Amino acid sequence: MTSSATEFRHIRYETPAERVARIVLNRPDARNAQNTGLLYELNDAFDLVAQDDGVSVAILAAEGPHFSSGHDLRERDSLDNLRAHRTVGTWCGFGCAGAEPVMAREKELYVGLCERWRSMPKPTIAQVHGKCISGGLMLVWPCDIVMASDDALFQDNTVDLGVGGVEWFAHASEVGPRRAKEMLFTAEWLTAQEAHALGMVNHVVPRDELEQATLDLARRIATKPLFALKLAKEAVNGVADAAGRSAAMAHAFALHQLAHSHNMQVHGLPIDPSGVTLR
Repeated sequence: MTSSATEFRHIRYETPAERVARIVLNRPDARNAQNTGLLYELNDAFDLVAQDDGVSVAILAAEGPHFSSGHDLRERDSLDNLRAHRTVGTWCGFGCAGAEPVMAREKELYVGLCERWRSMPKPTIAQVHGKCISGGLMLVWPCDIVMASDDALFQDNTVDLGVGGVEWFAHASEVGPRRAKEMLFTAEWLTAQEAHALGMVNHVVPRDELEQATLDLARRIATKPLFALKLAKEAVNGVADAAGRSAAMAHAFALHQLAHSHNMQVHGLPIDPSGVTLR
């Protein structure tokens, strides 16, 4: 196993096999909660994959007992941290008043990054173990293939927080409309086996076999001509886009911003704190 010359603080970049890269979330003490620095480092790592003609497949994995606990709600200087990085989109107004800076930040960090990763012209595989909560889903869903350990659990608890769902709203397409509603309304866990049955997860394997099974799959994919892989990915993504995926995402994101604005007016916070205490 080798590491990239690029040094990261919150992730690791590895090349565990020929033509295969592995990006590892590396904030285990925070259960890989996503602060601004981690998200931009993750984007930089995906850029390394995209620009390296010697890499055909990328694995997204995580260190520690859980894949990701979601957004890092302890980060209090998120806008200042955002300004320290090169933005991936053309949104501005991060320092403005009212609802604008929240919308601008989430358009950049969540919608902007997720769309970039979904459209990266190389296959990506999410290697998920333990718990994957809310914002963690936004790291998994842009990937092309999802491998899960038999102890993996998925949850979106954002309705508890007074918001209709995570910013990159793929729930209905990932698990179907009715299960998506139940998932959101109850905030109950979705097991790896249930996610597999619904089509959100490709394969479920024992925890101690997850890393090797994911790497074996990546190796098989990496033997294919890279341009053909790129075209196949474009073709499948195009089916979802032609069916209205982009418009549905934009609609859900607008509702998400309405929830933040409402909560700021009523509670002085972008979330409703009462839902947390009720659970």
